Amino acid sequence: MKDIELRFRQVHLDFHTSEHIKKVGMDFDPEEFAATLEKAGVDSVTCFARCHHGWLYYDSKRFPERVHPHLVRGNLLAAQIEACHARNIKVPIYTTVQWDHYTAERQADWLMITDAGAIRGTAPYDPGFYRCLCVNTPYRGFLKEHVEDVLTNLPVDGLFFDIVQTPECSCWYCREGMMGAGLDPSLPKDRRKFAEETIYGFKREMTEFVRQFNVDCTIFYNAGHIGPYHRQVADAYTHFELESLPSGGWGYMHFPLTARYARNLGRDCLGMTGKFHTSWGDFHSFKNPAALQFECFQMLALNAKCSVGDQLHPSGRVCQSTYDLIGSVYREVAKKEEWCRGARAMAEIGVLTPEEFEKGEGIELPAAALGATRMLQEGRHQFDIIDSMSDFNVYRLLILPDKVPVSGELAEKIGDYVRTGGLVIASHRSGLNEEANAFALDELGVSLAGEARYNPDFVIPRGEIGKGLPETEHVMYLRGMHVERTGNAETLVDANKPYFNRNWRHFCSHQHAPSSGLVAYPAIVRKGGCIYFAHPVFTQYHDCAPLWCRKLVLNAINMLMPDPRVIVEGPSTMLAMLNEQTLENRIVLHLLHYIPERRGTAFDTIEDIIPLRNVHVSLRMEDEIARVVSVPDGTVLKHRHEHGRVRFVVHEVTGHAMVAVELAR
Repeated sequence: MKDIELRFRQVHLDFHTSEHIKKVGMDFDPEEFAATLEKAGVDSVTCFARCHHGWLYYDSKRFPERVHPHLVRGNLLAAQIEACHARNIKVPIYTTVQWDHYTAERQADWLMITDAGAIRGTAPYDPGFYRCLCVNTPYRGFLKEHVEDVLTNLPVDGLFFDIVQTPECSCWYCREGMMGAGLDPSLPKDRRKFAEETIYGFKREMTEFVRQFNVDCTIFYNAGHIGPYHRQVADAYTHFELESLPSGGWGYMHFPLTARYARNLGRDCLGMTGKFHTSWGDFHSFKNPAALQFECFQMLALNAKCSVGDQLHPSGRVCQSTYDLIGSVYREVAKKEEWCRGARAMAEIGVLTPEEFEKGEGIELPAAALGATRMLQEGRHQFDIIDSMSDFNVYRLLILPDKVPVSGELAEKIGDYVRTGGLVIASHRSGLNEEANAFALDELGVSLAGEARYNPDFVIPRGEIGKGLPETEHVMYLRGMHVERTGNAETLVDANKPYFNRNWRHFCSHQHAPSSGLVAYPAIVRKGGCIYFAHPVFTQYHDCAPLWCRKLVLNAINMLMPDPRVIVEGPSTMLAMLNEQTLENRIVLHLLHYIPERRGTAFDTIEDIIPLRNVHVSLRMEDEIARVVSVPDGTVLKHRHEHGRVRFVVHEVTGHAMVAVELAR
């Protein structure tokens, strides 16, 4: 599939509209609609052909019964497209796949069924349109007819297929299909395998079908997350849209983790947040301006284009206050695009994601991956999230956080990487074979004796790995592994045992017993360019962020890689991402300083921007430097280039700062 370059300033305009609302679209003014988008700097808006209620918003001759019964402007979508195209605004078209209330009410035999025989999704007397439809039923044929109807009656810039997920289904069609494929429908693993094959096949078949009518439009299938399972079906996509509303259940760590993975799958990426205070369908609410700034500017820093979710009022009248908010950010994005177009991350660390081995597809990501992402961002390291199919040799260091099982093939690949000078940090169960009864990586210098007998136990940081920490016991809350050193490995830190594990007969004070001061087993082991942590330090950091866990890991990285690509003096709340624009012959550094806070119990938000001044930066760089420039304002910064590093000072970071290092070559 040919490469697609997305536009930078997009809006995803929901329009899920109940049949119990009258005069739908009555106040829609196509000129006002398009002019409002244009004024806000929007260059692409995704509009609706069909919503989760199952209604159509265009003049369908094939399915007139599905056109919204109270749609005043019968061809609303066509009017939106015409008005936007007149202002050079693209209009990808939205349709739903697995949620369609109209169809679910009328075609019960097309619904997904759980292994317990229940309807998957919304119960009959609960509000919501979340009953799941199965694409293994004749519903698949309807979807093709609907898509053909759209493609032959409207100008189509792109197609956004929503809710294309892989839940197991035990409907008659799926049971027959499983048995025909030699699978056993009563086995969860077989149902899971069949569900994946069904959806992968559906995506490829639908993309091939679309191409019969339109060879140029963009195509995307949304499941609310992009992860390792997308690699094998990336050929069905033209690009990836990373739905990630921090206040809508995704949280502030979902997007940076997902973007650092998706950007390496060979497709252009689009980050998607929302203008809502909470999540989709939150009418008449507004995100804090600082939060929307951070979310969009972080997309740019992580090599993604921007999309902000909104929902059009049933009347069709566009909310001017919403587009004042979006425009305040998108006008800034427009100024920054020049230093983001075609940029590639200059990552030197690859983090193998446990998500590959957990076979999930939801927005709840592995704690170890989230903890690793947070630690490395706070350490301002340049890293990608990768899987076992990635090219390891482009990274100086691999990190295997907490739960990465290693097959024979993966062990050989990591072994080859280490033998050619690659560095490795692994923790807890990472490095164990698939049976989890022995370490598959001799390179780690440890053998397995079992799970740690004591929980918690305690470490005393010493030497280089303990830099910045007092040389005394630090509690490790989560149970580690009992390992023994092998060969010429050295113990960097031991684990001390408590007086006893807490139980009904033996307990001390409110929590755990203190350290006995007696050594139990190794906690951190080094063998050459590999360091192994016996505890799940990344999961622990995600859970409650012990500073000593982060310091131990960052110290380990510094021991193996003492000359990181980026060094920035500043608080851990400041993020730094370094990108390369090869055609423009420059390096671009993004500095972000926004602080998410838990002001309510439900989610984090951002309200205040706290400026940082005189931020000292050092970049590892051998190329000759022409000049260092603050962009987009054009202020030239004084710099020194010596001993393989370029050093300069950024005078002020108010939310987001960008610095272009222009190369002389």
